[in-house]
Amino acid sequence: MGMIKIFSGSQILAQALQQKIEEVGVKTIIKDNIQSARLGGFGNTDLAVEIFIEEVDFGKANPVIEEFRMSI
Repeated sequence: MGMIKIFSGSQILAQALQQKIEEVGVKTIIKDNIQSARLGGFGNTDLAVEIFIEEVDFGKANPVIEEFRMSI
């Protein structure tokens, strides 16, 4: 069982989606490439915050993801 990326974008949107997904009981992992690049001394202007979930949780999280995408 692996992880799948369900979102890539700004930190603000990623945090909002993460909260909604975790409210339905799905654990998320955030990968913040912007913060990592800054700490490493590199500049990065991409919208590079990503959210990952377990593949088995996709069915539970998908309605939340779709509703979120329609609202932005």
